[in-house]
Amino acid sequence: MEHADTAQLAALGGALGAVLVLLAGGRTGRAALLAGLVLLAATELVLAWALGDGVLNRVDSPSGAAALLVGVAAVAGAAAILVRRPAFLPVAVLVAAPLRPPISFDSSSTFLIQIANDGRLGRLLPLYFVLAAAAVALGWRTLRSGEVRALPRTVALPAAAFFAFACCSLLWADDVEAGTNLLLFFTLPFVTLLATVARAEFPDWAPRALAAAAIALASLFAVVGLWQAATHKLFFYAPNLAASNANTEYFRVTSLFGDPSLYGRHVVLGIGVALTLLATRRWRTWPLIALLALMWAGLFFSYSQSSMIALLVMTLALALATGDRRLRLAVAVLAAGALLAGCAYVAVQVADGKSLNRITSDRTERVQDATRVIEKHPIVGVGIATLLRWAGRLEGRSAPSATLERIARAALGPSICGIWTSFRITSQSCASQARTASRPFSTMVGSTPIWARKK
Repeated sequence: MEHADTAQLAALGGALGAVLVLLAGGRTGRAALLAGLVLLAATELVLAWALGDGVLNRVDSPSGAAALLVGVAAVAGAAAILVRRPAFLPVAVLVAAPLRPPISFDSSSTFLIQIANDGRLGRLLPLYFVLAAAAVALGWRTLRSGEVRALPRTVALPAAAFFAFACCSLLWADDVEAGTNLLLFFTLPFVTLLATVARAEFPDWAPRALAAAAIALASLFAVVGLWQAATHKLFFYAPNLAASNANTEYFRVTSLFGDPSLYGRHVVLGIGVALTLLATRRWRTWPLIALLALMWAGLFFSYSQSSMIALLVMTLALALATGDRRLRLAVAVLAAGALLAGCAYVAVQVADGKSLNRITSDRTERVQDATRVIEKHPIVGVGIATLLRWAGRLEGRSAPSATLERIARAALGPSICGIWTSFRITSQSCASQARTASRPFSTMVGSTPIWARKK
């Protein structure tokens, strides 16, 4: 990477910006929040330039300037709407988060973008657009009011520590280019998401709007998945999936995603919201049952083990949270039975000569790779986006699982901060639900960006 030093210097600015926007609060926090937003924006621009794809170099051309003006005008218009209606932001983020249109940046294109091909998806452009508008709107409201709503310290402190360390870890990362890419397109945008959505208004109609949006999206994905199952035609896919579908008896669908597991997780989210509505009797029963049948049918053809497990765990957790003592006892018995059945299945497969790694679809091998890296670098980790290279050094194994990957690349302490942040976001939502009966969906919908992680 030609501008590695510049990217590492920018990462330090991103770390400071993340701390400022997440910890700012009260009347004295206005300067900190505005400075943090400016630092995050500057860091994004510098990281984009450091990657050296040539997109920013085309801005001075007539077509590039026109594309830039159109983009700025669109962001300004969306920001104006969010200034007047800040409660629209959580719904906009929920709708935009899963969408990855097949559009990619291309410096050779007239307007700097082009349509991707060969089943590939583009970047999270709708989400980036919403977050850019949200950041501008938050800055404008802060300038006008002078008061900044503080995030709960149990969320803000560990989140700030985690994001700051993730940015700083680019300094000792082996693969600076991959780390720059991860910071630019994933880590820093999520800082903006947390800082803006956590400070958005949440009126009484917001839970209903979030629930409707989640179920509508999941139903749409399920309908597309069922059509793909019937026609055996995929819109987006990875080359290994195309080969797998051609050589197996079953056909895995991806709907509007590039991976069956990602598709399955978003459908499970909609199923979870529908089950919550059904359990709390906050909507009509039969329409919900019909939508559940539709989403379940779409989920089935993903053949995603992780999605099925997530659905089982979520259903059991919902029964524990909403059921009486008898139902909770039944759930405990069912969970124990499922665990025993799973152990028995694994034992039978191993007895037939299959390896544990094959039974778990290579997940066991990935866990072993990640734990080896953690053992060698438990304090500071191996740097952001570097675990793939370290896993390759350890007997050439494949990429570790997502959770262990974060722990290995970012060290034990900051990883605990990240896990604690996710826990506190959920617990804060639960507390909000307990205080306000009209907010039964905040836990599930509010944690969507964490749970349904993009690749």
